[in-house]
This record gives sequence, C-alpha cells and structure tokens, in this order.
Amino acid sequence: MCCPVLPDRLAHVTSFRSGAEGPIVIEHREALAYMLREAAELEHTFMCTYLFAAFSLKRSVDEGLTPEQLAAVQRWRKAILHVAKQEMLHLALAQNLLVSIGAAPHFERPRLPCSASHFPPGIRLALLPLDERAVRHFLYLERPEGMAVDDAEGFAAVERAAALLAEPGEIVPHGQDFETIGHLYRAIEAGFVRLASQRGEARLFIGPPGAQATSASFGWPELRAVSDLAAASSVIETIVEQGEGARGEWKQAHFGRFHDMLDEYLALKAADPGFVPARQVVAGVVRPHPAIPDVPVIGDRATAHVADLFNVAYEVLIVVLSRFFAHSDEGPGQIAALADIAVGLMLEAIEPLGEALTGMPFGDAKPGMNAGPTFELFYESGYLLPHREAAWLLMEERLREAAAFASRISSSSPPAVATVATALAKYADQVAEKRSG
Repeated sequence: MCCPVLPDRLAHVTSFRSGAEGPIVIEHREALAYMLREAAELEHTFMCTYLFAAFSLKRSVDEGLTPEQLAAVQRWRKAILHVAKQEMLHLALAQNLLVSIGAAPHFERPRLPCSASHFPPGIRLALLPLDERAVRHFLYLERPEGMAVDDAEGFAAVERAAALLAEPGEIVPHGQDFETIGHLYRAIEAGFVRLASQRGEARLFIGPPGAQATSASFGWPELRAVSDLAAASSVIETIVEQGEGARGEWKQAHFGRFHDMLDEYLALKAADPGFVPARQVVAGVVRPHPAIPDVPVIGDRATAHVADLFNVAYEVLIVVLSRFFAHSDEGPGQIAALADIAVGLMLEAIEPLGEALTGMPFGDAKPGMNAGPTFELFYESGYLLPHREAAWLLMEERLREAAAFASRISSSSPPAVATVATALAKYADQVAEKRSG
C-alpha cells in the first residue's frame, strides 16, 4: 500500500519499507472464522488498553498541571476515549462478520497484562498510564500497512523459531502471522471474496442478520448487519479506515490522532521537563493467578474491593453482549434492552469505576502508586448463556449481587461507587421487567 505522507511530520516515528506483508491463507470457513476471532480479540484488547490509559490521566490543576497542560490532557482523554469507543464499534463489527458466516460471537481474549506469545511477534500489549512510551506504543499498534514505525522501548518483538504460516490445502485452522491490523483485515476481506466465489454468497452468509448489531441498537451509524459480500467489504473498510486511515489517508484515523498527541506531548515536555500527564498508576490483580505470575497483587483492601466490583461489572457487560449476539427467541423489546444495558454498563459502571481506581492506593507491593482497572477475566471462556429463561435470570441475579456489593463497600470507597450501586440495581430491574417478553 502506498502511504502519502509528509516526511518531516513523521520523521521522529517512522521509516518506510517496500514490499508487501506475508500472505495469510484462508481457504475454508473455519480458517475465516479463526482469523475473525483473532481480529475480535485484538479489538477487545486494544479497547481495554486505551481505556486504561484514558482513565489514568490527571483531572485538575490540583494534581500538578498548569491550565495549559490540563487543557491538553483533557483533549487527550477525549481523543483516547473516542478511539476506545471506535474499538468497541470494531469489536461489534467483528461479531457481525462472525455471525454472518454462522459462527458464534467471540468475546474471549488473552488475560491482561497478556502474554506476547498469543498474537504475532510484533504485537505486544500492556496496560500503561499515558506517557510518551504509551503513545509511541499506540502509534506502533495502529500503524498503516507499509509504514515501519518503531515500537516503544520495552516492546521488542518476541522471536519465534519459525513464522506461523498456512500452507495451501490445509484443513486445520490455526494462527497466522500478520504485520499490521490492516494486513489482517485485508486478508480477511480476501478470504470472504474467495469463499463467496467458491460457494456463492447465499451459501457463505448463512447467519441471521437479525442476530447482528445495527445502528438502531447501539447508535453508531457505521454499524450494519452483514448478509452479502458487499456488506462484509464495507464493514472491513470502516474498521481499516478508522484505525490506520483510508488507503494511506491516516490524519483523521487512530494513527493520526496518536501522532498529533505525541507531537503535543513532546512540545509540552520540552517546555516543562517535569510535566507528567498521568497519575502514577500500575496494573495489578486482586489475587494471584498462575497464568500471570509476575503481575503485582493489589494490597489495599478498599482498592481491591473496587477493583473486584469493576471486574464484575465488566463480566456482566460481556455476558450481556454475548447474549445480544447469540440470543434465541428474545423479542424486539428484549434485544433492545440488552443493547441499552450494555451501553449503560459502559457509561455508568465501567467508566466511573475505572476512573475511581486510578485515584486509589495500590498497597504495599507498589508504595506511592495507584491502582487501575485490570479487566480481569474469571474464565477462559464460558460467558455465553445458552438458554433464554435461565440467561435472563442469571443476568438479573449477577447484577443484583454486584449492586449489593457496591452498596456494602460504598462507605469506604470513592463517591462513584454509591452511584454505580444505584445504576446496577436499575439495570437488574430492567432485566427483570423484560425477562418475560
């Protein structure tokens, strides 16, 4: 892909290389579904990474910022939240693509901080407070095809004995290496074209459009159901355009937003070497887990309680979204309620709790540091509830448990926790109201 750029603007982050990325082979439906799941996991993990950075940012001049610096930090927070919301849109579009070919929705992802070995060697992810290293890492993740951007220090690619490639004629789906997100999605698009040519569109697009997300459900005008090749190509184009830019036009895409952020950060840092835009936040877990043994454990009891509440609210969000994309005989009112509850949990639970955590002490393992939201997963999989009546009862039950827990810990927690308790109870009532139809 050709990338028309202004070299002087990009000289501090990029170089260019000729030649295309290696091929990704997609010859059957399972291989297509496998790579779509890989894409969904990336979008999901990117979203969590960006939210962590946004929640880490300071809120006022009382935290050591000048008015000019605070204005910049507020712009960055708005920009990062915008990118995170678009990643959620991309996650929903990836679910539509999966459902369109008859596959199940996929909301699983690697644990955070996740293992670098799960994704290709060049894609390493971590929960970072917003600083120069974080912005350079975000630039690297969102870089356009054909653009060689150096990753931030400490994110060197993991070496593999051999590249993960697929051979023509293979029947078993498996991971394949890709250089950029655009590279992955262009390969997925080519897979759709190939399979539609082989099978015919009617035979490829066998999933129900009614089980997919649209703008009527979540408000994004770009969110559309997929039932043919033209719609699949349009959805993929939306994802690539918003991330890396439309065939090289990156200035308004995620890459361009992070590039502008880096420019402004470097200018403010040059003017004031003591400028620190984010709170001293570190990612940790509430209790040790063998899958991530090197992650510090939150020692402050009140902070651990709020972190648990955040993770339960996040768990319920995944359950609700899974039910939305894999509902059975729910009526229109129930489907609309699932969408409303998912959006409400993001705005009224995930966001306020995430911001509250970055102002709370981590504990003895990291003295002087604050905690942050860790988006912990309780299971490797299993967030899909298969039976309608049981699913709605379980969603209500979990929301009521979370609301009661929030009320119990509110006296020793930031004010946001009491507000979240009210919101969780409200959504439990909404589930109970809609459960029977």
